[in-house]
Amino acid sequence: MIAFIEGNLVECQLNLAVIQTGGIGYEIHVPLTTSEKLPALGESVRLHIQATYREDSQTLYGFIDRESRDFFRMIVDKVSGIGPKIALNLLGSLSLPTLKNSIAHGDVSMLSKAQGLGKKTAERIVVELKDKVLPKGTTLVSQSVNKPSTPLENKQDILPPDLGVYGDAVSALLTLGYKATDADQAVRRAAETIGKDCTTEELIRKALGR
Repeated sequence: MIAFIEGNLVECQLNLAVIQTGGIGYEIHVPLTTSEKLPALGESVRLHIQATYREDSQTLYGFIDRESRDFFRMIVDKVSGIGPKIALNLLGSLSLPTLKNSIAHGDVSMLSKAQGLGKKTAERIVVELKDKVLPKGTTLVSQSVNKPSTPLENKQDILPPDLGVYGDAVSALLTLGYKATDADQAVRRAAETIGKDCTTEELIRKALGR
């Protein structure tokens, strides 16, 4: 089993990266949320890998952090009717924090905005994963004032302790006409700039460039 591949990035597309290591170039399928975090060509990078093997093909899926890889593995293994392609689209349309928050709150409408995901599939995801997506102690109550809680292990995304704050900011941008992917990206970048101790209002203002 391949856990990760580390080497020089020699090619990068929206959903594909080629990493060269040991004289071999590995073609790796990646979600948009990973490709946007890849370094410049020629620089070193490590991707956490999920490999699938079939009689006529071998495919590698790569993620910038292990938590995203584990979520991809869980959704393919636990939710009927979802294969690697749909799971990759899901992780490319919405960031992992937004996905977890939406599943935990049963927000089928948000999940349905992901590319290639219909309402029925989104409902299956909620049913199968609602009790599995967030670590114990993570705050689920949506509010504008943060409460201390157990932080996520993922160090790639700087998020408010209350993921409801994050979700509320994304929802606010959706009501302003943003596409789901753009709203999620704008709020995620705002959170990275402000840091964890932020309110919904602060995230919205920063996302809107105010």
